[in-house]
Amino acid sequence: MDRLFILFQYFSPHQLLSRFTGWLAERSRPVWFKNALIRLFAGQFRVDMSEASEPDLTGYANFNDFFTRPLREGVRPLAEADIVCPADGAISQMGNITQGKLLQAKGRYFSLESLLGGDVERAGQYADGRFATIYLSPRDYHRVHMPQSARLTGTTYIPGKLFSVNGVTAEHVDNLFARNERLVCFFETQSGPMAMVLVGAMIVAGIRTVWSGQVAPPPRTQQRIDFTAAPAEVSLDKGVEMGRFLLGSTVILLYPPGVMHWDSQYAAGSPTRVGEALGHLT
Repeated sequence: MDRLFILFQYFSPHQLLSRFTGWLAERSRPVWFKNALIRLFAGQFRVDMSEASEPDLTGYANFNDFFTRPLREGVRPLAEADIVCPADGAISQMGNITQGKLLQAKGRYFSLESLLGGDVERAGQYADGRFATIYLSPRDYHRVHMPQSARLTGTTYIPGKLFSVNGVTAEHVDNLFARNERLVCFFETQSGPMAMVLVGAMIVAGIRTVWSGQVAPPPRTQQRIDFTAAPAEVSLDKGVEMGRFLLGSTVILLYPPGVMHWDSQYAAGSPTRVGEALGHLT
């Protein structure tokens, strides 16, 4: 079954399937269909609505409204830690960036430079640093929050494939996260540079940020935006929302060498919740 799943992804029309899903997820009518779709998804993936600000499945305008639902005030308190979890999900992999490569799955690595869209200068900042890959499953809360207070310095949108990013695909598809569509967000923090990579996936219909709105899918070319010269500075406090996925995917955090270490409670497979302690500055 795993081989068939991977084979299907290689030959399926990624973009067409994902964009159709995006169109469907924005439909608010007929109301019975919208409600049936949301109920089916919530039941299939055992979505916990008890923490949502709107627990009634019929109270959402469309599927995307349900999928990116906000949480009730106070259900994700911020830990007193230097670096907090940016997303609900699970650690896929975390550790050191070695010789410009990140661990994808057992026996598989991918290039930091490729992940950042060929940006040699910025890749050099994170060489020999640390990374954490967090996978958001379909049942998870899908807003992404800031692990530290930071100022946005630039973004790079990189077009690509839309393979699934679950564990099975990570174990079988080479360079998965450096092949998929993604948005790289570069920040300056009290400890220096930090990057957050929002990776698209199969039937992920879009990536949005709080400063630019819908970012993916734009035209199918790489786009770099310099926010150091923007008219209005984008500064975000620790724990606030920075973006969201329209259907589930992955966030990769990057830090330079010598500035931080991950909390010892985490390893591959560990669950994560927004606001929990994730790392500490050195």
